[in-house]
Amino acid sequence: MIALPAGYNIRHTVESDHLVVVEAIGRWWETPNRAMLGLLMPRLFFQFFTRTSWIVEDEAGEIGAFLIGFRSQDDPSVCYIHFVGVDPALRRLGLAGELYGQFFRTMKDHGCTEVRAITGSFNARSQAFHKAMGFEAHGDRKIDGVLAYPDYDGPGEPRVAFSRPI
Repeated sequence: MIALPAGYNIRHTVESDHLVVVEAIGRWWETPNRAMLGLLMPRLFFQFFTRTSWIVEDEAGEIGAFLIGFRSQDDPSVCYIHFVGVDPALRRLGLAGELYGQFFRTMKDHGCTEVRAITGSFNARSQAFHKAMGFEAHGDRKIDGVLAYPDYDGPGEPRVAFSRPI
């Protein structure tokens, strides 16, 4: 476990975090597109997956990072990290790694043995992060120079799939 920056704490998400996180996406990503926003627009992630999702915030309640994840209902040995974001001013401080570690520990305690995630075929920074965290990349053809699945999240939405044991 890393030490969070001074003045920051980590907590589970609550339903009222929904709009705060969606608004953060618009500020933190250089070109947030409708598909990206659509991944978190459904409030259900903040209603039904709060025990497996986290927010890092400062003492004033300003969001610094978040992770939304859950356990598979069809295969309880598998869990999934759905979306992660870190304020650009706080990147490279280990917040994403801490959030992933928190998720891994929690899911392992719930009997999960494998964690999965995806990222865009164009997102080299996310791909490098996942590889550094021990994930193996999967895909069935080269897209944007990496193995990815075309139309994974709908037409024109290729993704690199990742998995790793926990």
